Amino acid sequence: MAQMNSPAPVEVTYKNMRFLITHNPTNATLNKFIEELKKYGVTTIVRVCEATYDTTLVEKEGIHVLFLLLLFVHNITNLVKIKFREEPCCCISVHCVAGFGRAPVLVALALIEGGIKYEDAVQFIRQKWHGAFNSKQLLYLEKYRPKMLLHFKDSNGHRNNCCIQ
Repeated sequence: MAQMNSPAPVEVTYKNMRFLITHNPTNATLNKFIEELKKYGVTTIVRVCEATYDTTLVEKEGIHVLFLLLLFVHNITNLVKIKFREEPCCCISVHCVAGFGRAPVLVALALIEGGIKYEDAVQFIRQKWHGAFNSKQLLYLEKYRPKMLLHFKDSNGHRNNCCIQ
C-alpha cells in the first residue's frame, strides 16, 4: 500500500458545520485517503480541481464526490445548507491540489456565511492548516460580503444565527 506523503487532513468545526481539508489524492494513495474520510465520517467530497483519482472507488464507499469550480460561493453554501440540515453529524471534505488555496477558501466562505468574521475564519483555519491562503485569496476574503446564506429564521420569523435547525 502506498504511503501518503502529504499533510494530514485537518478538521475544521464551527457551530454545526464540520469540514475536512485535505490534499488531492492519487490512485496510489486512494485506499489510505478513503480510510481517513471514513475516520472523520465524511459523506461528501467537494473537489475544486481536476480529478487525479478514480472517483468511482470513493462512490462505492458511499461517499459522494462533487466537482465545484464555477460559482463556487453559491454552490458551497447551498451544499452546506442542505447537507448539514439532512445529515447534522456529517463531515464535508474539501480538497484542491495541495489543500492550501481553494479548499481553505471554500471552508472560510462557509464559516463567514455562518456568521464568523473573515479575519477570525482565516485565523481559525490557519491555526490548524499552516500555509493556507495566498495574498490574492486573503484579499478576496477580506472584500467578500456575506449574504447570510447559512442563517435561517425560526418558526416565529426571527433570525437564527445557527446554520442548522
